[in-house]
Amino acid sequence: MSHELLVLVTTENEDQARRIANALVEARLAACVNIVGAIDSVYRWEGRVTTDREALLIIKTTDERYEALERRVIELHTYSTPEVIAVKLERGSSDYLSWLRDSVS
Repeated sequence: MSHELLVLVTTENEDQARRIANALVEARLAACVNIVGAIDSVYRWEGRVTTDREALLIIKTTDERYEALERRVIELHTYSTPEVIAVKLERGSSDYLSWLRDSVS
């Protein structure tokens, strides 16, 4: 049984977000990717608190496709340690979830 996932990835800008999103959907690693532009991220990096303007990818996939998706994001990403966080979806429209599974298989 496949579980649907929501994967969050921050990128350095919207251009990089678009490149990653297109690659994931074209490779059927993601059914859909939403790009949320111009977010402010505050985080600790190399011992300092840092603030950056980033873009956020909201990726819909399945756990069966996650490992390949993570590898592809890391290959395409410019960060040495990109954020790739997956959360299992608890509920959703049955039609949408069916479409999601079909889109990545």
